[in-house]
Amino acid sequence: MTVSSTPSVMPTSFKSFNRSDSSTDSNANNSTKQFHSAVREQLAQDIDVLFAYAQLPSPLLDACRYVMTGQGKLVRPLLVASAFANVNDHSDKNVDKGNAVSDELASLLENDSDYDMARRAALAVELLHTYSLVHDDLPCMDDDDLRRGQPTAHIVFEESTALLAGDVLQTLAFEVLTAELPTFAPFDTDIASQLLAIFAPRARRMVSGQMLDLNAEASDSISQSDLEAIHRDKTGALIEAAMLMGGICAGATAPQRMALQECAQHIGLAFQVQDDILDVTTSTDTLGKPAGSDEKLDKSTYVKLMGVDQATSYAQSLFNDGRAAIIRELSSGELSSSTDNHPNTNNDALLALIEWLWSRKK
Repeated sequence: MTVSSTPSVMPTSFKSFNRSDSSTDSNANNSTKQFHSAVREQLAQDIDVLFAYAQLPSPLLDACRYVMTGQGKLVRPLLVASAFANVNDHSDKNVDKGNAVSDELASLLENDSDYDMARRAALAVELLHTYSLVHDDLPCMDDDDLRRGQPTAHIVFEESTALLAGDVLQTLAFEVLTAELPTFAPFDTDIASQLLAIFAPRARRMVSGQMLDLNAEASDSISQSDLEAIHRDKTGALIEAAMLMGGICAGATAPQRMALQECAQHIGLAFQVQDDILDVTTSTDTLGKPAGSDEKLDKSTYVKLMGVDQATSYAQSLFNDGRAAIIRELSSGELSSSTDNHPNTNNDALLALIEWLWSRKK
């Protein structure tokens, strides 16, 4: 199998998460920002490559570009890249390199099919996530007019175009794992098969979770366990897919995959609890979407169930459990004895991302 010899965009690299200069909080924060910036830059380039390949008609292409290039947090692609980086840093081929990740690794990854499969996985999860947002915002669903700080797709384009944009983003999410794309190495059949086995059922769970969420709007009361069941599918399933797919691309062992899945289950739930809190504590301008929309739609939320303070404590406990799973199998860090239970190192890509998620304001 071959790819085009005249690509229009040259790939950069998921820069290795630099752990050699992170002895201070400032250096650790800079390393995290640089890593996240590299992932976002790569994703933007790969989105351009994908849409050139797909040859979508107008205005479908315009709508797809519009929703895929908004100012999103890109949490799920960052999870793919961070899991890939962590497993790579702790794999047998890097054991003799100590804590410093060499420039040779970054150079190797630029031409490595495993790295390119991680690029495909990052694209896939962001495509699927964005499709879900486009459909969630439609008049027949949440009927929102603002997303990622800009008017929603059905406001800018016709509702039918927005619907079709969501449809095609969903199909591209699966196609991208095995498409012959310029700037990508030929896909790895074995890895692609594993990715699809992880991705497909969790995509289905995401939709099921949305249905359960809509059903819950008509309920006068809902238990915490019922609420968690909704969000383990609606929000958590794709976060779980992202972390597992990143690990698979880097050759994660069975114990590492179990740790990634355990972490993702905690982080996915914590992410939703955070969203519920931010919906009532943050302005529309900061959120980039209508604040207070959960209350307007009478949604069942953790804030409604337990209040802001208790929901915040619950989210923090979930983040701590997620950190612990990573530290057990994929980090040299240790949990401190302080009451916040934070790790005493921020050297690892996944731990740094968890810290970033915990401090988010939108």
